[in-house]
Formats: sequence, structure tokens, C-alpha cells
Amino acid sequence: MLGVLIEKEATTPDQYPLTMNGLLLGCNQTSNRQPVVSYTTDDVVPVLDSLRAAGLVRVAHQPGGRADKYRHVAGEAWELGPGELAVLAVLALRGPQTVNELRTRTERYQGLEDLGGAEGVLHRLKNRYADPWVVRLERRPGQREERWMHLLAGEVTEEVLAASELEVGERGPSTAARLAALEAQVAALSEELAALKQQLSGLLE
Repeated sequence: MLGVLIEKEATTPDQYPLTMNGLLLGCNQTSNRQPVVSYTTDDVVPVLDSLRAAGLVRVAHQPGGRADKYRHVAGEAWELGPGELAVLAVLALRGPQTVNELRTRTERYQGLEDLGGAEGVLHRLKNRYADPWVVRLERRPGQREERWMHLLAGEVTEEVLAASELEVGERGPSTAARLAALEAQVAALSEELAALKQQLSGLLE
């Protein structure tokens, strides 16, 4: 979820900060995600509360705004720059990545060029800080290149590595997962449309 906020701030700034519906849509989108998920508000709220308690997310109060909006403050809390946050966000949203994959998938983000590109940021996150933020994984059977993984959730276990091998590029999201994600998106859009209709009705009265 934190990865979604970092991603949307960088790639769709006009829609950022995010409403709860926007956050749900970002979590459940089927592109640029591994694994593809189908979260509900009940799934998102406890995580959002824990991120706020940890000082990583804040509510962005806007004059006249009816819905709360949320923004991350991970850069401030962790003392990391945009390039470092970009790499961590892609790793969080897409799972373990090769350097070449990270180069491609961080092109929409700013702040990497001055740090030596994706590879430079990886080595910075691994070596500069007292506790590393990323780890380099050895090649697994069937893989051509070494991959990198974030350590935001703690040390990497064999169970995590096994789960990470189910990549979108090799197996793709299931039909059920895609359908569930689409249903969640339609429900969120329907809710936003109903709210807009109610606002328009109030203006016309």
C-alpha cells in the first residue's frame, strides 16, 4: 500500500493524494503488480491505520474536500530521496527484479539519474545505511540473472522466495484474480459516480 502511494505521487501527481477509492484502485490494478490482489476497504483500513501509527502516512485535509485523502511521508520518515523510494516502490509492487527490469520500470520516476541509475540506487540502499534496505538474491533455477528484493518486511525467507517465483511474466494473473480486480474497480467507480451525481443534484437545487 505504501508502494502504491509512492507510485501515484510520482506517476499521477494530479490525482494525488489518494482517496480511499483511489488507494483501492491502485492496490487492485492488474498492471504493474505482482501478485495481483483484490482488496476490500476492510482489508485496507487496518494497514492504513498501522502505516499512520508508524508515521509513514498522513491524512491530507483539503478545504471543501468531502473525502479524506492520504499521502505518504516515507521519504521524511526514512530519510530517503525520490530515487531510493522509487526503487523500493517498484520492488514492493512487482516483487524481486533484475537490474534491467528496474531500469525499465523506474523510467517514470524522478531522482535516479543523480544516484547512478537503478543499479547505483540498489548499491546505495544495500551498502550506505547501517541496515540494508535491499538484498541481492542468487539466481534460482530457470532464472538468467540475479534479482534484488526489498527488506521492508524483514529478512527474506525460503517461503518468500518460493512465492516470488510465481511472476506475472511467466504465469500471468489468473482469470479469477483479473475478474475480482475488475469488479473492485467497477464498484469503486460506481461509488464515485454516485457521489458526483449527489453533488450535482445539490448544486442544481
